[in-house]
Order: sequence, then C-alpha cells, then structure tokens
Amino acid sequence: MLKATTIIKTSSAERVLNLWARRYTPGISSLLVHYSSCDELLQASTPEGRALTANKLREKMLDVNCQMGWIQTKNLYNYIPNVLDLTEARRITKFAFRIYKKLLEVYQQQSPNLEIDNNSLSQWVIPAVEELAYALEPILIVFQEQHVVSKDWRSLGFMTSQLNFTNKLMLKRLTPAEQALFAPYLKFVEEQVAMPWQRVCANAANYQLDSPQLKLVEQMMPASPDIAQSVYRKLNELLPNNRSRRGQLSDRGISHSCLRDLNMFQAYILLCFLEQSITPIEQELVPLCAMVVEGVEIKWELTEKWCEVLADEMESRLDPEQKELFKPYTQGMKQAFFKERRSLGCSEELMVDVV
Repeated sequence: MLKATTIIKTSSAERVLNLWARRYTPGISSLLVHYSSCDELLQASTPEGRALTANKLREKMLDVNCQMGWIQTKNLYNYIPNVLDLTEARRITKFAFRIYKKLLEVYQQQSPNLEIDNNSLSQWVIPAVEELAYALEPILIVFQEQHVVSKDWRSLGFMTSQLNFTNKLMLKRLTPAEQALFAPYLKFVEEQVAMPWQRVCANAANYQLDSPQLKLVEQMMPASPDIAQSVYRKLNELLPNNRSRRGQLSDRGISHSCLRDLNMFQAYILLCFLEQSITPIEQELVPLCAMVVEGVEIKWELTEKWCEVLADEMESRLDPEQKELFKPYTQGMKQAFFKERRSLGCSEELMVDVV
C-alpha cells in the first residue's frame, strides 16, 4: 500500500535512494546489438526527443490506452462475475489517466545526459527518483483510494494489473529507443503502488552509515530481483502441478505477477526490519493478499511454500550475525500469514499472489 512519505536526506538515505533508482535502469544492452550507433537513443533522450515521445502518448491515445488496460484487466479476471460495474470502471480509468498525464510531464522535465563510451552507453537510471515519487504521490494515493472504496473490495487487488496492461499498451506506440528510455518510468508506476521502497529509504535515514542494519539493506536491496527469480524457480520445482483459477504457476501471465509480488514481499520485510516492527506486514501486506482469496483460490500449500522458500532464500544470502538480526522479520512474515489463515478458518487456501 502506498502511503505519503517524506525522505530526510541523510547520507544513509542517499545511499538507499541510489539503490532504489537502480531498479529502473533501461534495457539498453539489447538495443545496442541492433544499432550501429547510439544516435537514436541519444536523440530520444534529448528534451526534443522526450517531447516527441510524450506527444505520441498524450490525450486521446492515452485515454484509450487506460480504458483498454482496464478492459484487458477485466477480461483476465472474467471468471469473477461483475468485477466492477461500468460507472466504477470509468471512474477508476479517469484517475489512471491522471497518473500517466503527470508521468509524461515529469518525463519531459527530466532530461539526463547519456554518455557514450566506445559506442555504448554508461549505466543510466531515472534521475532524482524521489522527485518522481513526490510528483506522482498525490495522484497515486487517490487512484489507490478509488479501488479501496469500490463496491467490490477485490478491485484493489487488480490495481497493479490495470497499470501493467496500460504500460504494455503505451510501449507498443513507441520506437525501441523510446521504449528503452520510457519503460523504467512505467515500471516505477507499477511498483510504487505496491512496494514500499520509498518508506525503506525514509527509514534508512535513522541509521548510521556503518550500522549493521544499513549494510544489510544495502546488500539485500539490489539482490531482490535475483532472489525473486530464484524463489519462483524453486516454487515451480516444488509445486509443478499447482494451479489457481488463473492457471498454473508456470504460466507466463502468472510469472509476472509472482515475480512482482516476491519483490513486494522483500520490500515489506526490509521495511519491517528497519522499523523494527512486523506491523507493516500484519496491517498492510497480509490484508491486501487476503482480499482476493475467494476469487483466485490460491491454495494454502503455495502460501506456505512461498513464505518458507522466500525466507530461506533471503537468509541464505546473509552471514550468521546478519541472519540473527534479520530472522525475526522473515519468521514474523511466516507467522503473520499463518495467523491470517487461522483467523479465516481456512485450512486449504490463502491468497498470496496479489494480482
């Protein structure tokens, strides 16, 4: 869940902010294989190039993309009757449109210089990621509230899916060079409504640079995508026949949701670690996951293995002293889901994949 957050710019917070920004590095290497030079990327990165990208996606086309994103989301969950009525769909789509309109404004304002070294680009990330977060925060919070107040409580679980589909539709309108530069911004939007990385950065300000807590976060945060991939592979090996109403765990569409949610779980565990409290998992992550249990029918077997394998994978990356510091929060996550299962009187299923 997204919450309004202010980051105090200490040296510790700056370090973690840089790690957060690195999550949004463009996929440039594959482009360089197809281009004899970086000219198209350089042109697309200029203020004029960014204005051209924004103009392609503005107004009518952007509105259509948001509506089509909603339609695809609804079709994905067509096994749940009457997910949302038409009035609610229009209202939520209207707020999605505002998100992307603001995103395009920020994209045009942020125009970093790309450096060429031996006909290749040096690593580039979204500049001033916290400025992007602050610019989008009010609109994203209102967008989130539209799902919360929906007549169907399950719509909150569909929020990231709507954004994901809209992102894909927008990228189809762009050249490969434009896609490489704009895709990180779209990824940021999808992650920002689900993953509390901003709050992790804010809490990092409370620690000294040489503290074991900050060093652990600096070690684990960049590893989160790799950890998610590893856990997802292991879950497929352990539960090859597991399926929900959406399909098998190995299905392509489900894999995107699983990887995103495994990253989300890690962000919440690191947030709890820095806050020295399991409350964010208990009050935010668990209820959000439980929202769509009835509709998606994820079995308890997957939930149990999901939490177990993720905890083991994260702990395996730590030395013994770090593990002692961190273990209360990985184990606390497992206990929080177990308590929710018992409170629901549910012996077979609990939602984990927040779709």
